[in-house]
Formats: sequence, C-alpha cells, structure tokens
Amino acid sequence: MSSRELVVLGTASQVPTRSRNHNGYFLSWDGEGILFDPGEGTQRQMVHAGVASSDVTRICVTHFHGDHCLGLPGVIQRISLDASPHDVQAYFPAGGEEYFDRLRHAAPFHDRASITKNPVEADGTIAQTPKFRLEAHRLDHGLETYGYRLVERDGRRMLPDRLREHGIAGPDIAALQRAGELKGVRLEDVSEPRRGQKFAFVMDTRLCDGVGRLADGADVLVIESTYLAEDEGPAVAHGHLTAGQAARVAAECGVGTLVLTHFSQRYDDPSRFRREAEAVFDGEVVVAEDLTRVKIRG
Repeated sequence: MSSRELVVLGTASQVPTRSRNHNGYFLSWDGEGILFDPGEGTQRQMVHAGVASSDVTRICVTHFHGDHCLGLPGVIQRISLDASPHDVQAYFPAGGEEYFDRLRHAAPFHDRASITKNPVEADGTIAQTPKFRLEAHRLDHGLETYGYRLVERDGRRMLPDRLREHGIAGPDIAALQRAGELKGVRLEDVSEPRRGQKFAFVMDTRLCDGVGRLADGADVLVIESTYLAEDEGPAVAHGHLTAGQAARVAAECGVGTLVLTHFSQRYDDPSRFRREAEAVFDGEVVVAEDLTRVKIRG
C-alpha cells in the first residue's frame, strides 16, 4: 500500500446496492491508518481491499446514522481477534457516546482491543502528532455531525542536485534534516519549503460554514454527493449535498482532487455525477466506486 492513499471501502448512502456497500473509507498516511465511517460490511470490504485490522490506528465517525457506524462492532471485534498490537484512538460526536458504547459492546467477545474514546464536543484540533494535526468541524445534518480534516505540518523538500554539490549523501541527509546543519551545510542550502498536505472528509450535511472550513485548500476532499441538482429540494430537506454543490465547494476552496461518494440508490448512472461536478470544477474529479484507490501525491 502506498504511504499516502485513500482506499474507498463503500460508497452507498442509506440503502446499499448490488455494487455499492455502505460507507467506509481508509486513509493510509505515513504509517497511520484512519478508518472513517465504518458502515455495515466494512470488515469484509477491508478483506477485499487488503486492509488489515492492525493497519487501523484511528477511527473517525461523523455521526451515528447506521450507514456510517453499523460496521463498528465487526471492525472492533476483528481488531481484538487479531490482537492488534497498538491502541486505536476513536473520535465521534460527544452526544452519541451512548451509541458508541453500545456498538463497541454489541455482542459478547473476548475483548482484547485497546480503544481510547475521544468524544468531540466542539470545533478545533482533536489530535496532534509531530507530523500532522487532526481537526473536527461541525456540520448540518439534523443530528450532531462532525467532518474531519488532516493537516500536515509544513516542511522542506530535499534537492538532489544541491545535496550532490555539497557532498551530502546517505545517512548524512537524515542527520542534516534532524540537526538543521551538518559540516557547515545548512538545511536551507539543500532544500526548499514544502507546503504540508491537507485531507478533508465531509459527510451528510447541508451547505454550512463547516463544509468550507474543512475543504479549504485540501489536496484531497472526500465529500458526499447523495443527490443530483434536479433533486436539490430533497437534498436540503434531508440534510445532504448535490454533486454540483460539492463541486462548487471544491472550486471555491481551492481543492486539488474531488472525491464524490455516498450516492443515493435512486441513480443508476454514475457518469451523471461526473458531468455535474465537472461543469463547475476544473480539478481532478473521482466518482468513487467500491474499492477505488486514490493516491495522494506530494
């Protein structure tokens, strides 16, 4: 698996179809594995995709509608069965903690899983590592819902020609990166600034401020597009987005790659979502299918 890759495990909305499983999205990021919204059947989809339970280091649930969380019992029990060697951090809306606890212990099993609960109570940073921070922002879906955003720290890109000019090679490169200076050569002499990458995950929401905050400058935006523009009325009524609305968000927020997903079973032609999105967004558009893989390139 690539060091930075999105694996789409399921793309249906409320009702799965013959070709679309309920939601499930796995983000592989430099040794971290973040599982978003594991709907029913996620454990099996992970098998199909080659994602091991031990790959999961964090679980993020946007809200507690069944198509976004009913896969939790199977995933957690599989983590336990496989004796995953590390703790898994779980994030979810604080108002749904009772639902999380029920799902966590939905059936008896020999519980060896180490799961740390992190109920989300407000917008802002919910986790910080030396390499990135994880944010949550409130969405508008009729029940407590949060989207998530991973923001990598800015860094520097090493320049091979400059390294050769200064005779820096092999282990000395890492030593220079750690120390900032080596043998009279400064890190700035052999590298250039590199903007940290951003990944955003937006599910089940009407247009609101939180959507824009999550999508702002994202290299990859995974966003629900349950409806097409012809059904914007039902979309607003049920707290969802159309493909056109999702694409306008991407265009206005400077998104690199737009990944559309969470499709209503009423539509049988995925190309309609692409056409609607490409009419307003000129970046890369991915109309997700189950088991789609999206490389995140630096």
